[in-house]
Amino acid sequence: MTAQTPPFRDSQLPFAKRIDDLLSRLTLDERVAMLHQFGPAVQRLGIAAFRTGQEALHGVAWMGPATVFPQAVGLGATWNEDLVRRVGEAVSTETRAMRSRDDRVGLNVWAPTVNLLRHPLWGRNEEGYSEDPKLTSAIATAYTRGLRGDHPAYWRTAPVLKHWLAHNNETDRATASSSVRPRVLHEYDLRAFRETVEAGAVAGVMPAYNLVNGRPNHVSPYLAEQLRTWTDQDLLVCSDAGAPSNLVDSEHYFDTHEEATAAALLAGVDSFTDHGTDGSKIVDRIQGALDQGLLTEADIDAAVRRQLSVRFRLGEFDPLLDPYADAKDFDTPAHRALAREAAEQAIVLLKNDGGLLPLTLTPEGTPTGEGPRIAVVGLLADECKLDWYSGTLIHRSTPLEGLYDRFGADRVDFAEGVDRVRLKTSDGSYLSVPRADDAGEEVRGAEGALDPALLAGRTNLPPLTTDDVGTELALIDWGEGVLTFRSPDGRYLSVAEDGFVRASADQPGGWIVQETFRLEPRGSREGGHGNGHGNGHLLRHVGTGRYVSVTADGVKVADENPTVLELEITERGEDAVAHAAASADVVLVVAGNDPHINGRETEDRTTLALPAHQRRLLDAARAANPRTALILTSSYPYAIDPTGPAAILWTAHGGQAAGTALARVLAGDVSPAGRLPQTWYASDTDLPGLLDYDVIGGRQTYLYFEGTPLFPFGHGLSYASFAYADLAARVGEESARVTFTVTNTGDTAADEVAQLYGRPVSPSVPRPRRELLAHRRVHLPAGATTELSFELPLSALEFWDVAHGRRRLEPGGYELLAGASAEDIRLSATIDPAGTPPTPRPVLERGLHAADFDEQRGAEIVDRTKRSGDAVTPADPDSDQAVGRTAELVYRACDFGPDARSVTVEVSGEGTLELALDDGPAIAHLDIAPTTGPYAHTSVTSPFAASGVHDLRIELRGPLRLAHVGFSG
Repeated sequence: MTAQTPPFRDSQLPFAKRIDDLLSRLTLDERVAMLHQFGPAVQRLGIAAFRTGQEALHGVAWMGPATVFPQAVGLGATWNEDLVRRVGEAVSTETRAMRSRDDRVGLNVWAPTVNLLRHPLWGRNEEGYSEDPKLTSAIATAYTRGLRGDHPAYWRTAPVLKHWLAHNNETDRATASSSVRPRVLHEYDLRAFRETVEAGAVAGVMPAYNLVNGRPNHVSPYLAEQLRTWTDQDLLVCSDAGAPSNLVDSEHYFDTHEEATAAALLAGVDSFTDHGTDGSKIVDRIQGALDQGLLTEADIDAAVRRQLSVRFRLGEFDPLLDPYADAKDFDTPAHRALAREAAEQAIVLLKNDGGLLPLTLTPEGTPTGEGPRIAVVGLLADECKLDWYSGTLIHRSTPLEGLYDRFGADRVDFAEGVDRVRLKTSDGSYLSVPRADDAGEEVRGAEGALDPALLAGRTNLPPLTTDDVGTELALIDWGEGVLTFRSPDGRYLSVAEDGFVRASADQPGGWIVQETFRLEPRGSREGGHGNGHGNGHLLRHVGTGRYVSVTADGVKVADENPTVLELEITERGEDAVAHAAASADVVLVVAGNDPHINGRETEDRTTLALPAHQRRLLDAARAANPRTALILTSSYPYAIDPTGPAAILWTAHGGQAAGTALARVLAGDVSPAGRLPQTWYASDTDLPGLLDYDVIGGRQTYLYFEGTPLFPFGHGLSYASFAYADLAARVGEESARVTFTVTNTGDTAADEVAQLYGRPVSPSVPRPRRELLAHRRVHLPAGATTELSFELPLSALEFWDVAHGRRRLEPGGYELLAGASAEDIRLSATIDPAGTPPTPRPVLERGLHAADFDEQRGAEIVDRTKRSGDAVTPADPDSDQAVGRTAELVYRACDFGPDARSVTVEVSGEGTLELALDDGPAIAHLDIAPTTGPYAHTSVTSPFAASGVHDLRIELRGPLRLAHVGFSG
């Protein structure tokens, strides 16, 4: 180091000392400015501007063309950590390459999403990996390792996990609270985060919009109490977009933005994503909090230090030593091959009756040199759909294109199955799409955008008009009455900011989709009734809520004077499908969702059912030809009738190589080996409430679900068959070594995903029916055998003991179950590790935290204070003040000692409490006088007589909040 080189530029010093030096040189104003997502440059020190946040869920998103891999749920379906690590490497390499030519591209990547896929109606199901915490953490760890790189000091990109914590609903997502009991918190929701962070390739986390136990995630005490205890590294916590303002504006949790911003920073938020690129409001709020004494300079320094730690690890201050500085690999042949491999490995064969697949035989079963004649039909048969977190396609392969390439265009017939319609006005004219010679092939977002939500619709094309003939439009009903209309040249009807309706969009998309409409019966606007299937409709634009109106200037949407339209159908989709299916050897019905419609960020689904339009097409295909396979291309599971199609496959939207990959699997070039990463339920009635986060009490996911699934967790078939044998287990002091063999008994090489589950034989508390402990995806030639070995930490068999607030390995036997899915168990063995026997709750010494119940009825957990702690209140969705609200809490095996004589409760609100032992009558009754607010706790004491060990039952009546129960002798 020369005399002119400051220590923070000295690469020979440890990062911590360099950060100390840089912090000492930054002014308070400069440090405060760094806390916004878009931190400005500090030119006097030669420090560049820095932004947190580059979306990279399954490829570099929002910044223009990039390699697009399968959706995250598809990567989860591969059950292949090595593959996912390589995908992460490719994504981070392209991130570096794109940044070298566009400094808008950031190196702090906001990926992966490790929210567990607890509920299949969640709109963002596509973003997660699995309903299981073990599989989720395994895939997430692999992806973050790929994103991070292998250098011991410098990182290729800095991944941030989303979205902390217990976040599975878009409905009221910024105001809804997830009630998460301690066992669910520690055994389920925290696990995916914890195991991924402990693996050492995570730079930070992003809190979610929702609240947990009544407290917004952006002021969660778990950031300090849990997250930061899992690693010695400085973790960067980045807020979600707009969430800091939500603390005041929508959640009303704090009275002022200064108070809210200070609370978030003190809880652990280090970078505030708010007001786009304008950091002035956040800076003003932080400065105001400093002026009011809500923050100190030390608080600012702690947050800036964590941000600088990431910047140093990214090599920003050591450009000559950064091993990734010259990364140029972008859209390479290797990346294209990897995209195809990932898409192939994500395909799940759910059913294959009669060996319909692979497509190598004629109906009579005789080989033919020409191959079968295939009819590929359905709304997604010629689509390569993207989602909100996709990049722009460089390459594109639809199922139809893949089949053309693999089997020859002369062997493949196609029918999309759209309804062909004209829209007729009451004066007899028809809506018409004007000719636009200069329409071009403009693709939304192709130039990249820091915030694609701000991209405007096209206004350089003429709006729709009317004439005597009109334009025949392709109508698709995506379910729940949501429609799209496409013009003959492939452009979708869309509404731009000026309100005119144009055929201008390459696909439905955008933060607020402008390409969807609803046909409403005439009279519905005034609250009347009408026949939804008859003539005389109003066409409502979903994005604006306005109705289509024909004006002198063209067709537009408006609040007044809607035009009554008659829907004339010129061809029904099922007729075209039936015609194509009738002459085919095999029919492939490609169905599924558009990731921007009916289930996406901001919008949950309302049903598992396949939309009626697509059911019509499937029925038509089957009626015309029983040799029909259903190919579901979707971001989430469906509830379908599995008895109809001869074969069923599922794949998430597979990215740029989806069609090629599908064709190779259908042809038998690759045997399918994807496995379901979440349960497929048979009916909506199998589902819990969307906001019921108690997976234990609600018997949710494969871990606890007691019904019969449509297809179980881990399910997936192959063109080969596999035999399992020789299960053996040997228990050591801290782990168990488990081995078994898998043999390919088929006549084709294939992958198998061997799965190992465990469960206690005689649990003392509700435990999973079976829980994934390990898995391995292996490739086996025909006839080959391999021995698989797993070293299982005994901690994997522990549960969270609410009686003592710690994890505990219960003594007794544990079954180990090896097989091909959670319900396809081939081998079992029992081990008996040494555990810790249960002991009663020492309630006379410690009392009870109310949230540490064993069982509950009608209760939800809320915040004890705005900063920390939990309380329990009777749940009531209708009113905070309903005096009829009741709840029951059960605490098992409470030790009251030789003579407990009184009980003292810490409580707020008003109502009554009754305490009873075992199944007996109430022995204590406490009336709670109204307190001044939900956080104004008071202590109320009552006589209470008990001795020895008993179950305790507490009944709560009224809008009160119980925080703690203490006993004295």
